[in-house]
Amino acid sequence: MANSLEGQLAVITGAGGGIGVTMVRRFQEAGARVVACDVSAEALGSLDVTHKEFFDLGNADACKKACERILSQFGLPDILVSNAGYTRAETLEQVDERVWNFELDVNLNGARNFTAPFLEPMKARGSGVFVFISSVNALAHFGNPAYAAAKAGLVAYARAIATECGAHGIRSNAICPGSVRTHAWDHRIAKDPHILEKVSRLYPLGHMVSPVDVANAAVFLASPLSAGITGVVLPVDGGLTAGNLPFIDAIR
Repeated sequence: MANSLEGQLAVITGAGGGIGVTMVRRFQEAGARVVACDVSAEALGSLDVTHKEFFDLGNADACKKACERILSQFGLPDILVSNAGYTRAETLEQVDERVWNFELDVNLNGARNFTAPFLEPMKARGSGVFVFISSVNALAHFGNPAYAAAKAGLVAYARAIATECGAHGIRSNAICPGSVRTHAWDHRIAKDPHILEKVSRLYPLGHMVSPVDVANAAVFLASPLSAGITGVVLPVDGGLTAGNLPFIDAIR
């Protein structure tokens, strides 16, 4: 099948998260061998995957050592899905220097630190696929300023790899999910039990996207079906960035 990843090695960060668990399952269903990466064994929970790696994306040295272990134990990945992400500071008033540095380290610097060591070996081999999970926050402002800046940087980094490494058979794309119902929303729901209904009204499709929507897009971008696609930023957002539905409703 054209979307088969049979026999390929896929490395997925943030594998224990709401999107990550689904991402691992979908790549396994497509035939890939998966190395699931997260900060700890507890973070991965009971995830059904044979190969696991634990390290802190905010620690550059830990990222480098994790890459070395993966190369040594499992070989050079065919696919790297940079999925890990974190934010809690929802407005500028909540962003101090510590928050800014932490969210950039996890969401941007960590992604780069875990990607860069694989680039030269992939160039030498003549193939490789990178899928970066960014956010609609990279495309327009929906809050979370530090996270938004980091995710916008991730889009730029994905395009840099696509442009400079394409001649070596490497493809690199970014997915920008809209709001996804995962545990990351629990703290907001605790404050406002009706927040999901309010947010859903902002989406032309009338609902938030699911983790499987994001995972399906990642499998597509990693598969032979997208062999001619690189440097693309793909919103998976229920139409959020297509237009301003509340504005249209307000002027009817």
